[in-house]
Amino acid sequence: MISTIDIVITIAYVLFIVTIGLWSGRRKKEKTESSSNDYFLAGKTLKWPMIGLALFATNISCLHLVSLAQSGFDSGLLNGNFEWMAAFTLILLALFFIPFYIRSGVTTLPDFLERRYNKACRDWLAFVSIISAIIIHIAFSFLAGGIVLETLFGINMYTSIVIIAALTGLYTIIGGLRAVVVTESIQSVVLIAGALIITYFAWNKVGSWDHLTTVLQNNQATDKLSMIRPVGDKSGLSWVAVFLGYPILGIWYWCADQTIVQRALGAKDENHAKAGALFCGFIKILPVFIFVLPGLFAYVLYKTNAIDLSSLQQAGANGTTLNTKGIYTLMITQLLPKGLVGILVAALLSGLMSQIAGALNSIATLSSFDLYKRYRPDTSDVKLVTVGRLSAAIALMVSLALLPLLNQYTSLFEGINDVIAHIAPPITCVFLLGVFWKKASAKSAQYTLWLGSLLGVAVFAINKLNSETLIGQIPFMMMAFYLFCACMLMQIGFSYLYPVQHTAESNKLYWKSFWEPLQVKGWSGIGNYKTLSALLLGIMALLYWTFR
Repeated sequence: MISTIDIVITIAYVLFIVTIGLWSGRRKKEKTESSSNDYFLAGKTLKWPMIGLALFATNISCLHLVSLAQSGFDSGLLNGNFEWMAAFTLILLALFFIPFYIRSGVTTLPDFLERRYNKACRDWLAFVSIISAIIIHIAFSFLAGGIVLETLFGINMYTSIVIIAALTGLYTIIGGLRAVVVTESIQSVVLIAGALIITYFAWNKVGSWDHLTTVLQNNQATDKLSMIRPVGDKSGLSWVAVFLGYPILGIWYWCADQTIVQRALGAKDENHAKAGALFCGFIKILPVFIFVLPGLFAYVLYKTNAIDLSSLQQAGANGTTLNTKGIYTLMITQLLPKGLVGILVAALLSGLMSQIAGALNSIATLSSFDLYKRYRPDTSDVKLVTVGRLSAAIALMVSLALLPLLNQYTSLFEGINDVIAHIAPPITCVFLLGVFWKKASAKSAQYTLWLGSLLGVAVFAINKLNSETLIGQIPFMMMAFYLFCACMLMQIGFSYLYPVQHTAESNKLYWKSFWEPLQVKGWSGIGNYKTLSALLLGIMALLYWTFR
């Protein structure tokens, strides 16, 4: 069990974050209460370091620490593709999407869709974005956090989740985006520090890289060190599935999801927004080494009897198996000395609270600007903030109600990506064609969002009701690609059936050529967005070559 000093450290950290969040959100009380722009977009004052750290913190939650370690134990570095491939989509965000978002002055991404297409597209994306934020960003994070806290403290999972929900909701609902971003920046540092600590102790226990590779060879598991798997790999994540399927998930998640992009929308200017996105791309290199690799270290320690996983054993139809969801928790308790355990728990709570805070602020923004104000355009800023706070509170309660259903997934990380694979394709399609194709019409986007989402839900339902069907045999990454192809055909076909009729505004919201966005000068020196993009691309190519 966790020691008293570790409990004290954990409680002190939670109180510290709540205090900082409340202080950050209320220090400009008069402006915050009267300005919805300040509440939802931090007054558009955010600079690149804070944007990059906030993007990372919103993306990485307790779910990632727990489930990426689990995936490292089960399949090695493979799921690290979800982290490294993000660098490529963050480059797309910086180069091609941020310029339109910043220049058009939008508050939300549904607002952008209305300017590029029509109001129906805005309504649909707002609805889907709120639902996805509740399920993907909040409920799954709660689930991972509840499992960890129950294992460490012996507290009932739902009790611990309700407490964390109340504390996170308190400063997020009161403070707005400024409170979220300030606390996320702190939490990013704590989370990375905690991950480095567990990585160091696990590595120290393994001893050397030669010992690790020897153990893997003895257990016919050398493929655990490979990020690129052959076609037909039993994991369903062959190199083809990753390079075709991930961009569909990644472009939606990093370029078209309000919860993530809202940090860039609060930027001081376009250069800060671009640099912040690319800074996050560099940070995304770390998770493979500090989140996934420790799980692989745990596998090696388990095979050499250097760590006791007997508490994870469970009886099943095929004999005794390991419930590897608790790998990260056992690593913390068995590898770390007293005091450091509390810091690691603080890191886990950092990931949990930052993801939930970001999602709640996104939901508040969408509910106020894209739903409530649409039908009551004369609503005051004070009323909009009130509506946003109420929406965030309701979202918290809905996410708590979904926990028993989502807990049925064996792997939480696969569960969250399985859901995304069926949500993302129509949204990714509509944004890509909208930004890069002049002829993408409003009606085509509207029908693609409707029919594409319906198709995704139908495929998901068929898969869950009967996984033995042909559809059920398709890996979720390839399914995302197939659904995307179907949506592309829909929108292209509908665009010719219902030709585009550009407004003065929509005629400015697509690139005339692929090279047009690269003609913007940007900052001079190494901070230039083109220089940073090229450097990031080079590093990623080298990493993939090393771990091919």
